[in-house]
Amino acid sequence: MSEPVHLTRHIASDAPRVLVVDGSRVVRQLIERTLKAELPNAVVIGCGSGEEALRAIGEGVVDLVTTALRLTDMDGLELARRVRASSNQAYIPIVVVSGDVQERLVARRLSDDVTDYFDKSLGFDALCAFIRGYVRPAEAVSGDVLYVEDSRVVALATTRMLEKSGFRVVHVLSVEAALEHLDEARAAGCAPGVDLVLTDVNLKGDLTGGDLLERIRNAFGYSKGLLPVLIMTGDDNPANQAALLRAGANDLVHKPVEQRLLVTKLQFQLRVSQRLRAEAPA
Repeated sequence: MSEPVHLTRHIASDAPRVLVVDGSRVVRQLIERTLKAELPNAVVIGCGSGEEALRAIGEGVVDLVTTALRLTDMDGLELARRVRASSNQAYIPIVVVSGDVQERLVARRLSDDVTDYFDKSLGFDALCAFIRGYVRPAEAVSGDVLYVEDSRVVALATTRMLEKSGFRVVHVLSVEAALEHLDEARAAGCAPGVDLVLTDVNLKGDLTGGDLLERIRNAFGYSKGLLPVLIMTGDDNPANQAALLRAGANDLVHKPVEQRLLVTKLQFQLRVSQRLRAEAPA
């Protein structure tokens, strides 16, 4: 088991400090090596157990924690709970890295102590890009977001926030208007016409955000990689949330929306989508 790096030894005060908790030394080293390529000045603190991670956090400030679900001495969710209970920081993003993320999302077996889950099948490069979205949000990808929200007040505030973060936003008030926008892009030969769709689930009119998701995945035939769809919902019903994920939502954003988390999720989905498009055969 490796000893954690003492946080008081940091040379650059603005260097992002990432705590990587995994029982495999090989995995920790792979994440550190790949993360250094994304963020050369990052300080990576590798820990092989939950107790080791808690000691490291006790030594000083960290910017983000990633943890495996299965550790030698505790569950990753238990580690997240204890970090929240004992941390000397107001808030630390905690990302659980697991191979069964989709199952947990569908089953809604989530913890309020966890900021987000990451599917390790996407690879370490994607994980490190995801981490960068949290600790260096200014170094972000940009893209065109089709934003569906029927409240003009909410839409104005969210649009300003997204534009400030580098996104180009096309706001529409209804699913019908969103479908018209997608139809026009397809007719013009520039399908899908946007890089990502962000939609509320409950909207005025005959169609819901779930209906929009169904049309995007089936009528238009756009895959999750080609056109990511994030759905904002205040519905805590696990069955309803699971249905949206099974229908093809890339992720859910819970309301009230936390700005940093929303931006990070959007940036991450754009990075993954851009990589898949670049790798797709011409």
